[in-house]
Amino acid sequence: MAGTFEAPEVVYEELDVLLVGGGMACCGTAYEIMRWAEALKAETGKELKIKLVDKAAMDRSGAVAQGLSAINTYIGDKQDPADYARMVSNDLMGITRDDLAYDVGRNVDDSVHLFEEWGLPIWKTDAEGVRHDGAEAQKEGLPALKDGGQPVRSGKWQIMINGESYKWIVAEAAKKALGLDRIQERVFIVHLINDKNDPTRIAGAAGFSVRENKIYIYKAKAVMLAAGGCVNLFRPRSVGEGSGRAWYPVWNAGSTYAMAAEAGAEMTMMENRFVPARFKDGYGPVGAWFLLFKAKATNAYGEDYMVKNKAMLDDYPPYGQAAVPASCLRNHLMLKEMKDGRGPIYMDTVTALAKLAETLTPKEVKHLEAEAWEDFLDMCIGQCGIWVGENVDPREKNSELMPTEPYLLGSHSGCCGIWVSGPTDVGAPTTEEYDGVPAHLPKGWNWGYRSMTTVKGLFTAGDGVGASGHKFSSGSHTEGRLAAKSMVKYCLDNADFSPEFDETNEQIAETIWRPVKTFLTHKDYTTAIDVNPNYITPKMLQMRLQKIMDEYVAGVATYYNTNDKMLAVAEEKLEMLKEDSLKLRAKDLHELLRAWENYHRILTAEAHMKHIQFREESRYPGFYYRTDKNFVDEKNWHCFVNSIYDKHTKKWTCFKRKHIDLVDKSKLFKAAAPH
Repeated sequence: MAGTFEAPEVVYEELDVLLVGGGMACCGTAYEIMRWAEALKAETGKELKIKLVDKAAMDRSGAVAQGLSAINTYIGDKQDPADYARMVSNDLMGITRDDLAYDVGRNVDDSVHLFEEWGLPIWKTDAEGVRHDGAEAQKEGLPALKDGGQPVRSGKWQIMINGESYKWIVAEAAKKALGLDRIQERVFIVHLINDKNDPTRIAGAAGFSVRENKIYIYKAKAVMLAAGGCVNLFRPRSVGEGSGRAWYPVWNAGSTYAMAAEAGAEMTMMENRFVPARFKDGYGPVGAWFLLFKAKATNAYGEDYMVKNKAMLDDYPPYGQAAVPASCLRNHLMLKEMKDGRGPIYMDTVTALAKLAETLTPKEVKHLEAEAWEDFLDMCIGQCGIWVGENVDPREKNSELMPTEPYLLGSHSGCCGIWVSGPTDVGAPTTEEYDGVPAHLPKGWNWGYRSMTTVKGLFTAGDGVGASGHKFSSGSHTEGRLAAKSMVKYCLDNADFSPEFDETNEQIAETIWRPVKTFLTHKDYTTAIDVNPNYITPKMLQMRLQKIMDEYVAGVATYYNTNDKMLAVAEEKLEMLKEDSLKLRAKDLHELLRAWENYHRILTAEAHMKHIQFREESRYPGFYYRTDKNFVDEKNWHCFVNSIYDKHTKKWTCFKRKHIDLVDKSKLFKAAAPH
């Protein structure tokens, strides 16, 4: 391909429903949509044409690709969805959509029960209170969760699993439901297409094969856009051969956010980011260590900084008074130690394992040690490599923790994403925004189809749904299922609608293939193909983007600090970078993939910067600080920050949306218990 120009084959297909992505959210949609599509066919004789397109392979796509050791959202019989909505709100500093969180909370257990039915081993506690891992629980014949089985809780909302094959199991069910003829893998969707006669409606999407010289254009009435969050838009802490290492999966390139924004969808809370504290260098997960093994984090002198710096929480009422402080506030207290020179920060694995050994049998201790390693083998094998390479035995030597570079996501401990229509039956009647007409929800929270964006026919789930969070794997699957029913209903309600593209197939193909054409046109200008004044390589563009974000938009270089002046510099540099992105080159299909991923990252980064610039406060101390507005302003900024991008003018418009609590939050903020 690098030698001569061969025009790609353009493959065109007409569908009713297109599913973009192969992670937990799209697997949920794929599994559920066939139930409703088959019911529609039985009732009306109408058969929907449905296709799932994934840029990788469903068996190992998405954030759960490598596996997990816990399902982080399971309500069970001792809590309720309102408690879950309260937790989500508290951890995200009070600005979330209770209707969306509650809806996930009341449906999520059903997805978890399906996972177990499909073969996922789930840890259980027997009648004597003895814990059994998933394999043992199956061998002992302990009852399934749906039949009253009691999971092993690693936290209030988390249950332990043997999850190295978690994604494989969930994907298998989705593939079985859809049928392999409705699945197309190794095709990267990079561009959504609006309807010619109604710019506020979706008409289809286009992308290219990452294995063949082909462009794919799909016409569709309804599109599920669930392509994950965004990683590597900030410079990572890892360098050299480890520079690709990150906590969230590197193939999450902001495609969900960028494509939705270009299609005209209203975005929400794009200023929000997640900066997890993880094991240093390997980015290994800490959840099981904190929750299951009861380990504490300390400064270099062995002091528990959550206790030592507890008074700092008083600066952030009411969230600092919660029994469990928000994730960002826990980071805030950690960063105090690092800035004051009391680092490194350590996970006290030695004390935690020693204390557990006091109350466990030798067999249980051996199993616990195995689980300490398996926690990484399930999710982050590289961390095991670091422990081995640095002679770390967690029984004898503590491991360093470090806050990572920022990530943008809507399914974990973050809530950026797209503004979507919620359920119709959540919330008490209110007349506040309806001119005296009673309604269950504030104006603008529902427009008929659960999970549909403000672009008609464009749906999202998982990382794509904004103003929500803490859905994790099971909640993302659940959101996909909730959207599936709405998508079938949308197709039924719009049976007579025939999409018409606002671009020609030739224009679409030319846009997608531009980086290849740029390379082939200019490659002979210099003797070294990577040095050329006529194009920029995807790798160099990404380095430039990461440097801008790291140094001006509150990355690790500035200890997550920024201000209005720094953001203004970032705004100017991102504008130039966006112009230069039109000169991206692609010398092969892999580089074409990287070119489009980085184009999506630029738009996502710009949205993030614009929202931080617009929100004149530091809503998430510990995740970022606007040093010129270093406070939480409940009076003026207890609201959603939303935005709309104009693909013609290339400009963002940010605005406020009123926040309303649908679930009583007062019980969260009693006197804080010791952490």
